[in-house]
Amino acid sequence: MNYDPKENLEIIELFKKLRVTDVRDGLDWMGYHHYGSLYPTIKPLFRPRTATIGIAKTGRYIPYQGPVPMVTQEEYTEWAAVYYRDICNNPWDKNLNPGDFLCIDMSGQEGVNAFGSANTLWQKGQGVVGWLTSGGGVRDTDECVLQGINVWGTHASQPMGQARIRSIDVDVPIGIAGAAIYPGDVVVADGDGVIVVPRAVARDVAKWGWHEARSDKKGRKQMYIKLGMELDETVE
Repeated sequence: MNYDPKENLEIIELFKKLRVTDVRDGLDWMGYHHYGSLYPTIKPLFRPRTATIGIAKTGRYIPYQGPVPMVTQEEYTEWAAVYYRDICNNPWDKNLNPGDFLCIDMSGQEGVNAFGSANTLWQKGQGVVGWLTSGGGVRDTDECVLQGINVWGTHASQPMGQARIRSIDVDVPIGIAGAAIYPGDVVVADGDGVIVVPRAVARDVAKWGWHEARSDKKGRKQMYIKLGMELDETVE
């Protein structure tokens, strides 16, 4: 399902500056105690990293069956071009909107990455704000750090996708690290991991997340003052 990009940005604004823990509280207030939090194996691959909030754009890879053709290196270059055109053509790249959080299910493939410095930079130019993957994470990590690519996954991985994976679905429900992610859901990620909010309850979750966040800010601000600490954005 394609959601109105304007509405997407409005929902993102509701969650702006909420921490993952605040959103967790908001889900609890709505009765979703056992829903939304990804397993702690999913973590930011680069630190320091501030919170990233976006709207889920989903896709799925499955393992490539093969076989890999027995060809010369020159012929392999030609075959790789065909592979990326017909087999691993990443259909989610064809309809990206500002605020998208790209969520890719690798179908158990742990040694292959979904993201690298080139495709994430292009996606960033289309408005993508965050990247989440179930297997591996990203390659070209030094460049991704410089480019400000906010990736959450399990680890960095070296191999390209050639003859290892094929893109199969786009804009479908997926599962990553114990959480269901539907297109249009809200994804919030920071140093505490990733949490997913169902679209249908997003506005109420934001409301109650802010209910707890404001209480936290108020209490910690008083402790800052008592301890003579300089006030910062986390308590203002």
